[in-house]
Amino acid sequence: MKKKLWGGRFSKATDALVDDFNSSIRFDSRMYQEDIDGSVAHAGMLGKQGIIPQEDAGLIQKTLLDIKEDVTAGKVEFLVDAEDIHMNVETLLTERIGAVGKRLHTGRSRNDQVALDLRLYLRHKTDDVMAEVKSLMAVLLDLAEAHTETIMPGYTHMQKAQPVTLAHHFMAYFEMLKRDYARLAECRARINVMPLGSGALAGTTYPLDRDAVAEELGFAAVTANSLDGVSDRDFAIELCSDVSILMMHLSRFCEELIIWSTHEFSFVEMDDAYSTGSSIMPQKKNPDVAELIRGKTGRVYGDLTTLLVMMKGLPLAYNKDMQEDKEAIFDAVDTVLLCLPVFTNMIKTMRVKKDVMLKGAKGGFANATDVADYLVKKGVPFRDSHAIVGQMVAYAIGENKNLDDFSLAEFKACSPLIEEDIYDAISMETCVGDRKVKGGPAPERVREEIAAGRKHLAEL
Repeated sequence: MKKKLWGGRFSKATDALVDDFNSSIRFDSRMYQEDIDGSVAHAGMLGKQGIIPQEDAGLIQKTLLDIKEDVTAGKVEFLVDAEDIHMNVETLLTERIGAVGKRLHTGRSRNDQVALDLRLYLRHKTDDVMAEVKSLMAVLLDLAEAHTETIMPGYTHMQKAQPVTLAHHFMAYFEMLKRDYARLAECRARINVMPLGSGALAGTTYPLDRDAVAEELGFAAVTANSLDGVSDRDFAIELCSDVSILMMHLSRFCEELIIWSTHEFSFVEMDDAYSTGSSIMPQKKNPDVAELIRGKTGRVYGDLTTLLVMMKGLPLAYNKDMQEDKEAIFDAVDTVLLCLPVFTNMIKTMRVKKDVMLKGAKGGFANATDVADYLVKKGVPFRDSHAIVGQMVAYAIGENKNLDDFSLAEFKACSPLIEEDIYDAISMETCVGDRKVKGGPAPERVREEIAAGRKHLAEL
């Protein structure tokens, strides 16, 4: 029988079903570059430390790089019975250079090797996600700049509340993405710690230079505890949590875009390139991109739950359960990287219907608070003015008119303090423009926010 690389104590071959069940090569093969890069650095360190001959270290490194080139070119077929990417690479190495290849695994275990590979891989993918978030933030700034004067209704409880601008709305999502980016950056710092040298769980007796390997692989530090080094998956859970929050933000935005695309709202129209039709109803233009992103958010949440549940009952140190980490975190990262660029292009190309947004802001008594504020400025206590305007709204509903449509006589019937200047005070432009408090929707404030956003983006 063909012996496994770990099969010294075994007298019987692994059942074929167990080989397939135990194998992770079908999903961890994507980490071949990280596995080889880690092995190249490890081999070089072994040679420099005199743990293996320098000549052997050099041959191992050269052959590993040849293997990486062949894998990239599609010339290598990985084997299920070699279990995982680590054993597949080592098997290829030994086939090519014989006994010298067997020296590579000196001073390490698959436990610290897989932890290394996963950190290297997720470090790279975190950079990719951060780059996409940054691109989306830039598009939001451009859109906000184009719509500082575009008035729309703001909502609470999905009921019209007060007028804002579309720029102010866009900048709310910019703030969410700022937090997403910051979380990802913090997570990357925790990913960027090297576990190699932890061995299976208790380090090694060989004089490894962990710091030299960490420096070569671009890590900021090495793990401080060998048990934690091989059994920690906090970094994967944290990344999955961060992208779950990011997907939640995309999903909220998509929900609004879906609503805004309806005939009833008609605030925006998606570009044809980011919409689909119906197989039976020729008039349909469906916001499928937004709907799919909203749906895929639940998928990422499921990945996070998988990781949390997988880890919750594991004793120290490594357990085979942890093989289940990869499919979940790979899927989460793949999904967010699939969604971000298409979302960015979707909002960049959508058509905003400014006139419909303005009309929407004028309906639904969105300026009722401004009438109350008008009375407060005339000396009426706010709670009294609130009651007066509530009665105005009840009257307006009965008459099927907006507050803007009141005659001065109708206003004075509600309060004799109201004068001709009420019409300017409750115009949509005034309602928005006078909200100059820091963080408010007044165009001048939003322009300041956009400028600050551009400065922030340039510093990332």
